[in-house]
Amino acid sequence: MTLRSYAKINLGLHIIGKRPDGYHNIETVFHQINLFDEIDIVQNDEGIHFETDSPDLPPDSRNLCVRAAHLVQDLTGTHGGVEISLRKRIPIGGGLGGGSANAATVLNGLVKLWSLDVSEQELETVSASLGSDVPFFIRGGTAYATGRGEKLEPFDLALPYWILVATPPVYVSTAWAYTNFTPPGVRDRQNLRSLLGENIRNPGLLLERLQNEFEPLVFSAYPDVGRLKNVLLDGGAEFALMSGSGSSVFGFVPNESVAKNLATTLSKDYRTSLTEPHFKPERH
Repeated sequence: MTLRSYAKINLGLHIIGKRPDGYHNIETVFHQINLFDEIDIVQNDEGIHFETDSPDLPPDSRNLCVRAAHLVQDLTGTHGGVEISLRKRIPIGGGLGGGSANAATVLNGLVKLWSLDVSEQELETVSASLGSDVPFFIRGGTAYATGRGEKLEPFDLALPYWILVATPPVYVSTAWAYTNFTPPGVRDRQNLRSLLGENIRNPGLLLERLQNEFEPLVFSAYPDVGRLKNVLLDGGAEFALMSGSGSSVFGFVPNESVAKNLATTLSKDYRTSLTEPHFKPERH
């Protein structure tokens, strides 16, 4: 079978504080976009075999796809073999969740391939061991996320904009971002789900209130990322925000021709993707 593994953007990101286990509590809204890797999953006689067209990914047990396959085996006692082939299109280290999406796609795919009696809820629970945002990708769509990103409240959010995502040739380490993050002073935050639900058609208000609290840190260390946000806004986006810990920045563009022209212009210097209004990803 061939499955699509969709990227996500963060519609706002608040860093609540550090936890005793070393992770951070966050508040965010995950939203999938029409940018995806493709994963072929084929049954074989024995063993887990993995290959990818990306030279930047490890092909061994360090890869999240391989770890996900072992997790399914351990969870169910299954000893079946599988060949996994990943065609990578989501930029690595861009804050778009590509590795986590791949892990979730393998989990869902193997449950189907091996006809296993495992629910989505069970997969969400065990997949958190692979990464904080892996549980989101089990169901995908849109979800309000708290905890370290694994506590999810799915909800419907139809974005009436073209979403233009641009990724500069800059890698921002998530671990570095959390280590160097300094919480701002007293913050008066509105719940992100409420903020988006009430104001999704008011991009000017979103630009004022919807924040990614990593932006000041990342823009200071990587000025090109901050400049990219301004380029999107100057080029016709009515709202723009960095996704995750960067380096990708996305913009809401209301006009199709403006969005496509801006994407063409930016593609000379950045990796770009466009998602149409009201997009919904294919379910596995």
